[in-house]
Amino acid sequence: MKLWQKLSLVTVSVLLIASLIFAGIVISHSASYDQGKTMENYEQQLKSTAYALSREIASSSLGEYRDTTRNSYLGFLLQRYDASQYILVGPDQVICNETSFELANPWDERWNGDKVFSVIQRRGEQYILLAGKKIPVTEGGDYRLILVRDISSLYRDIRDQAFFYLAVYFGMAVLAVLLVFFLAKRILRPLSELQRAARDIREGDFARRADVRTRDETGMLAADFNAMAERIEGQVRELSEESERRRQMLGSLAHELKTPMTSIIGYSDSLLHVNLREEQKERALLHIYEQCRRLERLSGKLMSLVGMYDNDSIRLEQTRMEELFLQVVSLEEFHLRKRGISLVHSCHMEDRKVDRDLFTSLLVNLIDNGAKASAEGGTVFLLGEGNRITVKDQGCGIPGEEIRRVTEAFYMVDKARSRKEGGCGLGLSLCVRIAQLHGARLCIESKVGKGTAVSVIFPEE
Repeated sequence: MKLWQKLSLVTVSVLLIASLIFAGIVISHSASYDQGKTMENYEQQLKSTAYALSREIASSSLGEYRDTTRNSYLGFLLQRYDASQYILVGPDQVICNETSFELANPWDERWNGDKVFSVIQRRGEQYILLAGKKIPVTEGGDYRLILVRDISSLYRDIRDQAFFYLAVYFGMAVLAVLLVFFLAKRILRPLSELQRAARDIREGDFARRADVRTRDETGMLAADFNAMAERIEGQVRELSEESERRRQMLGSLAHELKTPMTSIIGYSDSLLHVNLREEQKERALLHIYEQCRRLERLSGKLMSLVGMYDNDSIRLEQTRMEELFLQVVSLEEFHLRKRGISLVHSCHMEDRKVDRDLFTSLLVNLIDNGAKASAEGGTVFLLGEGNRITVKDQGCGIPGEEIRRVTEAFYMVDKARSRKEGGCGLGLSLCVRIAQLHGARLCIESKVGKGTAVSVIFPEE
């Protein structure tokens, strides 16, 4: 059973029970009120008639009359007040009874009081009101006047009224049921929209959002749901992109491994099966050595890149940037001099918190890339100013459409030259990751034929 159906049934049940109790109380109160007013009216009528009779009897000389004459006279007096409703009872006999009822005990002491005594008796479908009291007279004994009225019409009216109330109640109940079902379904419609949106997201439609514009708790829930879906979509996108990058990296790795492995296999096969001169053997062994060193560099850089993705913990220490520059220059100076390339450095930076080893690796990679892009006799600049470190060369430059891709793992602008230089396309990927771990970013500016400038920009402190 759906939520809106459950809420509707609970609401309708509560309304019906409350309405039924209310209708019962109203009908009971109305019946009691009508019955009380009817009895009060007839009691008042009885009092008035008894008082009038007592005045009539007091003004006559009943003691001088014989019994027959006295009874006839009393009957005559009673005729003035609609004798068909009354029974006049004397001390020892019923003097006048023109009603259609016979009293079982006319001399019941309940009718012998100064106050009216009333009782309702049921005879089949009839309801009879009996009200009696003593007529105050000074002579001639005790007389009792008893009012007899058929009040069945009162109970029929009460029953008809109850049936009318019940008919109205059931009619309103049916209307309330329909209205509650309609309103509950309409109010909870946003939850159905949320359910459909959740189902679509579960089936892979991560761009799906719940179209709910209410300002109540349901609207707030929908807003939180959409924010959650936005976050999930972003995370799925990031995971997909990361998965694609790793897939491409593995494909590129397999491709990069193929060339040196093919060379190693080929030269090894020649050494094993072909009679070579000593000079040829040495050249073959040297080539195998160089390819093995290339594989070593490739695996080392790949392990560093993967290790930094899997472990974001680095040791940031307050470091004098000028000393770090001198350390990097001492590491690269001899290597660059062998290639006929000069390294010029300048540092005007305050101390910064960096991981010395990682940042040294970043600068060495940038300088190596600048050196590979430069011709013999060229110059590579290592410059530090404010919150920016720039490595600049005067080499071949990078085409504008390639700049955004050079930081991808294994991507090389000039593959033939890069392989000749022993590159594998992982250097800038490492640099980007190291910069990110320091809260910095890499900015690349290049013009073909004029050189490239790669800057590491720290956030403003």
